[in-house]
Amino acid sequence: MAISGRFVLLVALGAVPVVVLGQAYDLAGVVLGWWLVLCVLLGILDLCLAGSPRRVSVERALPMRVRLGETVEAELYLTNSGRRTLRGVIRDAWQPSAGAATTRFGMSIPRGERRMVSVELRPFRRGERRVEQLSIRSFGPLGLWARQASLIAPGRIRVLPPFVSRKHLPSRLARLRELDGRASVMIRGQGTEFDSLREYVRGDDVRSIDWRATARRDEVMVRTWRPERDRRIVIVIDTGRTSAARIDNEPRLDTAFEATLLLSALASAAGDRVDVLAYDRRTRARVQGATGPALLSAIVDALAPVEPELLEMDWSSIPAQVRQITNQRALVVLLTSIETPGSSHGLLAALPQLTQRHTVLVASVTDPSTFAAVTVRDDRTSTYIAAAAERALLDTARVSAAVRQLGAEVVTGAPADLPPAVADAYLALKAAGRL
Repeated sequence: MAISGRFVLLVALGAVPVVVLGQAYDLAGVVLGWWLVLCVLLGILDLCLAGSPRRVSVERALPMRVRLGETVEAELYLTNSGRRTLRGVIRDAWQPSAGAATTRFGMSIPRGERRMVSVELRPFRRGERRVEQLSIRSFGPLGLWARQASLIAPGRIRVLPPFVSRKHLPSRLARLRELDGRASVMIRGQGTEFDSLREYVRGDDVRSIDWRATARRDEVMVRTWRPERDRRIVIVIDTGRTSAARIDNEPRLDTAFEATLLLSALASAAGDRVDVLAYDRRTRARVQGATGPALLSAIVDALAPVEPELLEMDWSSIPAQVRQITNQRALVVLLTSIETPGSSHGLLAALPQLTQRHTVLVASVTDPSTFAAVTVRDDRTSTYIAAAAERALLDTARVSAAVRQLGAEVVTGAPADLPPAVADAYLALKAAGRL
């Protein structure tokens, strides 16, 4: 049961006789007492005439997926199967991160009829956004007292990574076409897979001359190459404690997802096979065997509910995890953090096993504010901050040098710059014939 502001105002009117009667306290008290009794009786009558909120059936119509930052409409259908008209307020109990524009709706549903409520949602967090119940407060005709009940009405929307880095995809696809020889360019793209034979022209590499074809044709013929297709790309995402840090108001893990989506879209267009593993001490998500248009859909569905875990990453298990995915030589992309030698000890210990069989690329997010702090030395506090920032940059440089000494490539960048940097590194390796 609930009372309304109208009932409170009605009770407050009982104080008027006390002010009017002045010193006649006994008479004023009697009037006030009878007024309170009248108010209570009116409230009980109003409550009896209110429609039953438990006789309302609820159905939801929700979109299955929405990208982070987009707006969707969630529809709520309420059917009054009671004997009286239901007048009142409905509160839909969405999680705050679902971004509901409003959760309270006034509504009047005559008996036997159905009404629809549209809730605008704009989620601001990735993952599963859920609602378990809604509350209905049904007032009587006088609007004094109300019946209240909470009804179970579960629903969920999967909020997918936004993939804002897809704006970099057209330019990288154009470069890929240049490498693959499908676009007209001044210098033909190099690769390691035979494409075709053509006549020699000035400027061609003499090492590409096919002497057998030259002998058959009486013309100098050269082989043309294209980047190899159907290569294996294994992307390993560190979901340990370091991935929870926020840089430029974005968790490291979300930046890793952006880099994964951009690289996957590019590699899929190049004809390469992409497998994705999100791991810390156990597998949080795995995408394996998906190709073509189904690849990105499978990746965003698998990664959407993954959240950082407050655990240390178990790098000793990664070589075995990669072997479970493929025994072929592959490009292994490790999306992690390389901030300090201490936190990167496990990564450095696991790299020799990976670089022995695979081409390894380590990608890490850097904080732009660290670079900015180095140049500010106006007072004692800013000087200490600059010294700490300088030390952080030196630690990152030391770890990067150690990674390169172990045979892996390193890519670092701010959250907005890391995904295209990883894509560029992939294209550079492909152009060099290292995949």
